[in-house]
Amino acid sequence: MATYEPWSAERAAEIIDEHKGLEGPAMPILHALQEAFGYIPQEAEPMIAKALNISRAEVHGVFTFYHDFRHKPAGKHVLKLCAAEACQSMGSEKILDEAEKALGIKAGETTGDGQVTLEHIYCLGLCATAPSAMLDGKIVGRVDEKRLKTLLTEARR
Repeated sequence: MATYEPWSAERAAEIIDEHKGLEGPAMPILHALQEAFGYIPQEAEPMIAKALNISRAEVHGVFTFYHDFRHKPAGKHVLKLCAAEACQSMGSEKILDEAEKALGIKAGETTGDGQVTLEHIYCLGLCATAPSAMLDGKIVGRVDEKRLKTLLTEARR
């Protein structure tokens, strides 16, 4: 499990300054902020916009386009369930429903104990073994109720 710095506008300004000279700096800045803090606080968006001389809407557009960026810290474990067509055709919606029931949360939320964040994302690239999931960066194919139960047990440890 990664360790993150507490949010600091001063540290965020340093990170932005370190990366703003790169070609196409928005993505490297967002990645660096999330790597440092574990998330990208909304307060960082206007800081990035000002440093790059672009609108806050442009920064927010980049942020929201990529599913890995988040405005709140994730749980200790992150379970991503694929929502792409191949996975849908193989029952991923049922798997998502089961995960939500088992965890007592909806996709995009984190359990009250901070243990698990559940994400419904678009495509993990495992179409041939749909439905697919990813737990803490480990990709898993052919997710059925039994395999989901195993993933949830791992995530709750």
